[in-house]
Amino acid sequence: MKNPKPIFDRRQILKGGLASAVAASAPMILSSRVLGREGHTGPNSRINIGMVGCGLISKGHRGYCTTQDATQVVALCDINKSVLSKYVAEVKKAQGSCEGIHDYRELCERDDIDAVMVLTPDHWHAAISIEAMRNGKDVYVEKPMSLTIEEGKAMRSAVERYGRVLQVGSQQRSETAFRKGAELVRNGYIGKVHTVIARLGKFPGPTQFNEEPIPEDFDYDRWLGPAPWEPYNKERVKGNYGGGWRRFWEYGSRKNGDWGAHHFDIIQWAFDMDESGPTLVTPKGFEDGPQSHTYADGTKVIRDGDTKGAMIRFIGEEGEVHVGRSRYFETTPPSLKSTKLKSNDTHLYVSEDHRGDWLNCIRTREQPIANVEVGHRTATICQLSGIAERLGRPIKWDPKAEQIIDDPVATRMMDRPRRAPYTLPF
Repeated sequence: MKNPKPIFDRRQILKGGLASAVAASAPMILSSRVLGREGHTGPNSRINIGMVGCGLISKGHRGYCTTQDATQVVALCDINKSVLSKYVAEVKKAQGSCEGIHDYRELCERDDIDAVMVLTPDHWHAAISIEAMRNGKDVYVEKPMSLTIEEGKAMRSAVERYGRVLQVGSQQRSETAFRKGAELVRNGYIGKVHTVIARLGKFPGPTQFNEEPIPEDFDYDRWLGPAPWEPYNKERVKGNYGGGWRRFWEYGSRKNGDWGAHHFDIIQWAFDMDESGPTLVTPKGFEDGPQSHTYADGTKVIRDGDTKGAMIRFIGEEGEVHVGRSRYFETTPPSLKSTKLKSNDTHLYVSEDHRGDWLNCIRTREQPIANVEVGHRTATICQLSGIAERLGRPIKWDPKAEQIIDDPVATRMMDRPRRAPYTLPF
């Protein structure tokens, strides 16, 4: 009889890190390079990285990992041969060696790779992340963590089953202003919060572009992967911050999955909702109102109202907290800004380097600041918001059971059909 695969208790993983779970279970699969076996150095040695996706978002990750003593970029993977060759050459120039790989499964199977960064459009996040974890790799996956609610559940199960460290690229948790603002809210310094306003912006609507010839060096079928087949057009596949693939429902949740994945995440953190979520999601235009989601205590999060110049505006009965990037941090009254937390206040996880936090957790086997449960619960809000928008009606949500209430059509939209042969690995 085969030995059973290790199963970990979710709350043990999330609250106490993996170390305690592993001690009571079967050994984790961990690269000999990280463990210090087979002639390799131990946990203070370099962590070998494989990156899947060489689009816009990957630039910062390549620059970071090729300039850190802690990391070595062993391989890049992309379905565009010209792009792949360009960036393999760039990494070789920076650190001396790197291989280009067309198929992410080949990258995930390599014994000389310890961790995989998933830097693709959203519709590929789950399959690549699960394949990496199945092969004993730790994962950094860009936000939002998944395309659908059911994919998020599958990724969470993979972390538990294979005992991996997964960090979601919700890097605002590793920025001081967001953490300080969340701490003030969490500890009641502005009283009971009744409203939050988050600035997301908007994309152009989905467009049926004219069909164009597929470039010879571009594997369009693999780019589409599990998504429905559509005629090729360069506007459909480009990573454009003004739209590109993000404007289409087939590959993401539009602005909900873009800025929403960042801002909804900070709101969840401030409200101590990392293992829960709202109970009602309402689309823009319903009864002439804005898009919003509402928690069980009545607190409402509104999209694209008056943020007073911030990215997120928390409005409480006794004051306000305004936060944004570039260390934007303001309060009402202004004196709150210099508040020092008391010893008995809740002090949130401190990370000043999101990727560095992930690398440290690979060594310690603790859970990072934006772990799989954090990423799944935030992505769920993005996805519920998209479902409500597409159906044009509010969605009632049970965050404990993780089920839509009394709406069979919306329930079916918690997952999406996957185009053959691009099924999820298990």
